[in-house]
Amino acid sequence: MMQNRLRRIDMDSLKTARPASGPLRRETLHHSAVAELRAMILDGELPPGRRVPEMQLCEQLGVSRTPLREALRVLAAEGLVELRPHRGAVVTPIDPREIAAIFQVMEALESLAGRLACTNGSDAAFGELNRLHDDLAAQFRAGERAAYSTTNRRIHAWIVAMAGNPVLEATHKGFAAQLARARSLANYDADRWQESLTEHEAIMAALRRRDADGAAGLLAGHSRRTADAVLRTLRQGVENGDR
Repeated sequence: MMQNRLRRIDMDSLKTARPASGPLRRETLHHSAVAELRAMILDGELPPGRRVPEMQLCEQLGVSRTPLREALRVLAAEGLVELRPHRGAVVTPIDPREIAAIFQVMEALESLAGRLACTNGSDAAFGELNRLHDDLAAQFRAGERAAYSTTNRRIHAWIVAMAGNPVLEATHKGFAAQLARARSLANYDADRWQESLTEHEAIMAALRRRDADGAAGLLAGHSRRTADAVLRTLRQGVENGDR
């Protein structure tokens, strides 16, 4: 009887889906373009201040200009691009002063997250954290910078989630989104990339020991050194007239 019910549901869904295939295709293209463009901006492939090459991206993403421009409007609402008259879309420049202020707050949030994660993190949560760290190390060895940046963000978000404090998680998430592009810039420096992995190894060791003070201090130091590298890169860009 259950099989018959499932079969009826499947048939009904197919009947409903067929007439809407056109709009669904457009909606899929729209969401795909948003995700792809967001990743390109966050990973530094489209750097701050650069004009978005619409024709090139249409060809690269396999979409027409309509879904691409719809995607750009979404990203403009997120603050990742600016829609400028007669210039099209430009990747939003990064203000080093604002980034410095956010990093000051993030240092405290990361420290608190590490402390609480040691106390509140479950064995299953630590297992997932270990898996993410293994991915991070493998991506470093393979030279996969973009993948490394993505996994790095996931690790920090996971540590915050392990803390079990929804206010901390919501606050951290908001600031992390603003720092995502700036963080990726620092990891494109070869020396800082190696340092980042070394710091992650030490952080993981403290977390595995559930050493709350050690994890808190290491995460704060990691955030501070990342901030120094990011701000150095941003200021060099300003001096070179990249903004």
